[in-house]
Amino acid sequence: MPLAPSAAPAVIDLPALASLIPLLAARGYEVIGPVVRDAAVVYDVVEKLEDLPAGWTDEQDAGRYRLVQTGGPEVFGYTVPAQSCKRYLHPPEVLVFDGLRDNGDFRIVPPVPITTKYAFLGVRPCDVAAIAVQDRVFLADRYLERGYNVRRSNALIIAANCTRASRTCFCESMKTGPRAKGGFDLCLTELVGDGRHEFLVETGSEAGAELLAELEHRQATEADIAEAEAAISRAGRQTRTVQTEGIKELLYESFEHSRWEKTAGRCFACGNCTMACPTCFCNTIEESLDIPGEHAERWRKWDSCFTEQFSYIHGGSVRQSVRSRYRQWLTHKLGSWIDQFGTSGCVGCGRCITWCPAKIDITEEVAALGGLEGRNG
Repeated sequence: MPLAPSAAPAVIDLPALASLIPLLAARGYEVIGPVVRDAAVVYDVVEKLEDLPAGWTDEQDAGRYRLVQTGGPEVFGYTVPAQSCKRYLHPPEVLVFDGLRDNGDFRIVPPVPITTKYAFLGVRPCDVAAIAVQDRVFLADRYLERGYNVRRSNALIIAANCTRASRTCFCESMKTGPRAKGGFDLCLTELVGDGRHEFLVETGSEAGAELLAELEHRQATEADIAEAEAAISRAGRQTRTVQTEGIKELLYESFEHSRWEKTAGRCFACGNCTMACPTCFCNTIEESLDIPGEHAERWRKWDSCFTEQFSYIHGGSVRQSVRSRYRQWLTHKLGSWIDQFGTSGCVGCGRCITWCPAKIDITEEVAALGGLEGRNG
C-alpha cells in the first residue's frame, strides 16, 4: 500500500511520461488511465501516450456532461472521468464459484486466481480518497474481502492533482482534493504554459521512488513548486460545497423532514448515482443452474439501495417508497457511514450530480435539510 509522500519533488517532461507507460507494462502492470470513448473521458486500458485525452476537457453540471475539444496540449485537462477505479478493484460482476456434477457427485470449482496487476495512471485526488474509503470497508474490518485484497495489493496508483474544477466538484469541502494528500505511489501536477509541458512529481512509496529513478527527471525548483501550487489552487475555487460539521446529526434528526418527499417526486430510483459513485459497494448474489442440472454458478453483482428488491427480507421490502430509499442512501452516505467506518462515504467527486437524469444535487439536498435551500448550484 502507498505511504505518505516524503521525498523532494522532481520534474519530468512529456517524453518521460510517455516512457512511463511501457515501463509499467514491462513490470507486468496493465495500465489503466483516462481515454476518450463514447463521447466521454473514462478509465480504460492505456498502451501509449497518445491514448491519453490530450486536448480534451469536460463540461459538467447537474444532469449534464459534454466533452469539449480545446486543442491544447494538456493530457489531464478534464476534471473527473465518467466512472472511477471502483470497476477494477471492486468489479461489477465476480464469479464466486462454479458447481459441477461429476460422476454423481456435486463438486465446487473455485474461481480462477486473480493475476492481473493494475497501474492506475492519472487518478484524481477524489478517486484516490475513494480507494482509501473502500480499503476501510473491504480490508479493515474483521473479515477481508479476498478478491479486493488481491487486486488492491497488486495495484499501483499514479495520481494527477486537479488544475481545474467543474461545476459539480465539491471535493474542497470534503477535504479530498483538489490535491492528493497521500495514498499514491506517484503524484503528478501538470505544468503547461510559455512553451513548457512538464509535470511536477511527488513520490509516495518506495515503488514510486523506484519508478521515478528510471525516468529522466530533474529536481524541482521553488518556481516549479509555486507554479504547481497556483495551478492546484485554481481547482479549489468551487461553486458547490457541503457543510460537513454536524452533518451526521443533521441527517439523523431529519428522518421525517418534508424534503424527502419533495426529492422523491423527482427521483426515478434509477440507481445512476450509486453506479457512478466511487465508494458505493452494495451488491447482490445471483445463482443460475443449467437445464440438465449439471452446472451451477454463483455470481456477485453490483446492486443499489434504490431498487425495491435490495431491502427485501422474509416476505417483503422494508423500503417500498422512493422517499425511504433516497433517505437511506443519503443518510448512509453522509451520516451512518461515519459511525460504521469512521469516515464519510462521499469524496465530493460530483458524479452523482452529473449523471442524475433528474438533476438532483446532493449538496443542495443537504443544504435544504439544514434550512439553506438554494445555497448551491
